[in-house]
Amino acid sequence: MTERTQHSGGEETVTYDVVVIGAGAVGENAADRAGRLGLSVAVVEHELVGGECSYWACMPSKALLRPGAVLAAARAVPGAAELVQGTLDPAAVLARRDVFTSHWDDHGQVAWLDSAGIALVRGSARFTGPKELLVTSDAGATRVIARHAVVVATGSEPVVPPVDGLAEAQPWTSREATAVEEVPARLAVLGGGVVGVEMAVAYRDLGAEVTLLVRGDRLLTQAEPFAAEEVAAGLRELGVDVRFGTSATRVVRDADGVHLTVDGPQGPGEVHADEVLVATGRRPRTADLGLDVLGLEAGAPLEVDDALQVTGADGDWLFAVGDVTGRTATTHQGKYDARVVGDVVAARFSDPEAEGAAGAAAAERDAADWTRYRATADHAAVPQVVFSRPEVAWVGRTEQEARDAGLPVRTVSYAIGDVAGASVAADGYAGTAQVVLDEDRGVVVGATFTGPDAAELLQAATFAVVGEVPLDRLWHAVPAYPTVSEVWLRLLETAGL
Repeated sequence: MTERTQHSGGEETVTYDVVVIGAGAVGENAADRAGRLGLSVAVVEHELVGGECSYWACMPSKALLRPGAVLAAARAVPGAAELVQGTLDPAAVLARRDVFTSHWDDHGQVAWLDSAGIALVRGSARFTGPKELLVTSDAGATRVIARHAVVVATGSEPVVPPVDGLAEAQPWTSREATAVEEVPARLAVLGGGVVGVEMAVAYRDLGAEVTLLVRGDRLLTQAEPFAAEEVAAGLRELGVDVRFGTSATRVVRDADGVHLTVDGPQGPGEVHADEVLVATGRRPRTADLGLDVLGLEAGAPLEVDDALQVTGADGDWLFAVGDVTGRTATTHQGKYDARVVGDVVAARFSDPEAEGAAGAAAAERDAADWTRYRATADHAAVPQVVFSRPEVAWVGRTEQEARDAGLPVRTVSYAIGDVAGASVAADGYAGTAQVVLDEDRGVVVGATFTGPDAAELLQAATFAVVGEVPLDRLWHAVPAYPTVSEVWLRLLETAGL
């Protein structure tokens, strides 16, 4: 039930059972699940409903990357390759990107909230006390009160490192890179993580000269080393100037573009570009939430337990999901956490005595003791895909992570190009499959794939890791022939089955 109170000064107070701060993909999922047993739910959003993923990250970035991947796939198949002429049409690529972002219009997302019975409060939220928020916008201020729970799903924001002149040079972050209206002739990218690698590929495909500056000695530090090496080789084959051990020490923008003074293995030097993209990391977006009134640190991650309840807050009412927790940095894992927290909130606060279908559902939940409403978040098998060329996909533990955890580890690798299905898919198919095996339990605890469309191999690996499926049972999961998935049979044979 929603309550509204109008004060003499014009300020309105609205009360809901559950309030979610942030209407991105993660917040939307939390709100949807929390309201399924009859709780009234509102989301607070100061930008576009749908959030970072819909407008500045997942969807536009993959829309930018897909045309180049399709072109490369066609060129790898004789008979089609002869018909592929020229390069990408940047204007057409950007126009298709605009379709995926709904031209940065959130009417469709707002309509979905309405259809799900979720209220939308526009504005920036700040805590004024436990379960109490002040939401401000150009239209004024509204006090929003939660009867039972608040879920923080405000995501993260890019960090611009303290390099001399960098902030003044108006660098791109991931937002500008995915929303660009014209492709620059020259792009310098700072950072060798997912964003840096993907945007280096996208802009090289679109015709830009790209220089990728990486402070360390490898890309994608969370991936297996062999995967990072294959991606670096792929970038260089595309024509990207990849420089390891290189840092920008000074940045100046003038009428001729952006000029970076860099320091690397060969000593000081300069890089000249039309734009510079900063992709050196992100931080939880908590600085302006008024967390101090709750005894929590502004700007820091919100630490949570496996029910996604914030551990440093008094009571059992404050939850957090997604990037803001520091536990996950992908939309898909954040949405999983959101489904968990929504179920936790629904189970904890829904009233089985309430009238109507919602009360009946809550009572049925209690009577059935549904396990899914006693959910906790499991982060043992977090999947990740980098849409580079080659693509990289992994899930679970890397070999080093498994060894650090004290597991008795064996790795098994296989060249995916040696599988019949891969040879049909593309001439010269190059890629690697590796699984990390727990020798004592005889199960897969991690898997990594590289190569064209490697992401499509990931879900089978995720099932194997999450389900802790014994290898002697996986042996009976027969892959269709001729498909790239036959690599699973080859991995098991290599493992000795």
